[in-house]
Amino acid sequence: MIHAYAAQSAKGLLKPFEFEPKPLGDDDVEINIEYCGLCHSDLSMLDNDFGMSKFPFVPGHEVAGRVGQLGRAVKHLKIGQRVGLGWYSHSCETCPQCMIGNHNLCPTAEGTIIGRYGGFADKVRCQAIWAVPLPEALDPAKAGPMFCGGITVFNPMVQFDIKPTDKVAVIGIGGLGHLALQFLNKWGCHVTAFTSSDSKRDEAMKLGAHRVINSKKESELKSIAGDLNYIISTVNASMNWNEYLSTLAPKGRLHFVGAVMEPLNVGVFPLLGAQRSISGSPLGSPATTATMLDFAARHKIEPVTEMFPMSKVNEAMEHLKAGKARYRIVLKNDLV
Repeated sequence: MIHAYAAQSAKGLLKPFEFEPKPLGDDDVEINIEYCGLCHSDLSMLDNDFGMSKFPFVPGHEVAGRVGQLGRAVKHLKIGQRVGLGWYSHSCETCPQCMIGNHNLCPTAEGTIIGRYGGFADKVRCQAIWAVPLPEALDPAKAGPMFCGGITVFNPMVQFDIKPTDKVAVIGIGGLGHLALQFLNKWGCHVTAFTSSDSKRDEAMKLGAHRVINSKKESELKSIAGDLNYIISTVNASMNWNEYLSTLAPKGRLHFVGAVMEPLNVGVFPLLGAQRSISGSPLGSPATTATMLDFAARHKIEPVTEMFPMSKVNEAMEHLKAGKARYRIVLKNDLV
């Protein structure tokens, strides 16, 4: 029996919920959950903002815990080994994308909280390749958010071959952005933070930014016109994207990892004239996730977190909804 917290309907409260899982698959693992991060996507899925939630709904896709059970075909993990689990729980292993290592782009990839019960529970199951071992140097109490926020901002650094000599900016200094600043700084880049709040200037600098631009001040945006090689947008709100495009150098790229729900209103001529690009990416593959964890352990990169017991999950949800999280919320499993 697995004990969890579930909502019975969209925007409902999370209440104790028990279910009997199906028999463990040959290539699956069961993880005994120690900690689970709370991501804004959990809130969006709870509210059914994406239109694909199924109820009862158990959120949670930033898991850190220990392997409790192994399927018969799983040889690379051990009982008791610390692992983490993120947005994805299964991929087909046979399609062209899986065969070249892009498991995160598998057309039949399954999400941990899409049609499955997630990590606000004492246990969770997944295909073994998605249970990525945790380096010993990483604090398991802070590791969960690395499997969503961390890999989301790290993946484009690898996919688009961002170089230490590049000038890279981050839009949004929140759950994703505060990790992006740390990664890019240790990657060797010159890092710019875009924020609409001067109150975050000092904190952004401490996190790794070399300069901070107030996006509400036109003079500051104009001062870096044509300067940047990449911009990584972590926000989920509509912005004046043409203003940001103007800060890109020729062949610069505006890249989205934040889920903006409205269509982008951008001019084509700023793209044509300077051969600029607009792109987006999801979370990364298991291999890229493992690389990210190793890099984070080596450079002591970790999220800034607030801890709640899992039994206070509704209070944690309200804290996130109110925009008070600094910067990632982690639930400690206290289910018995």
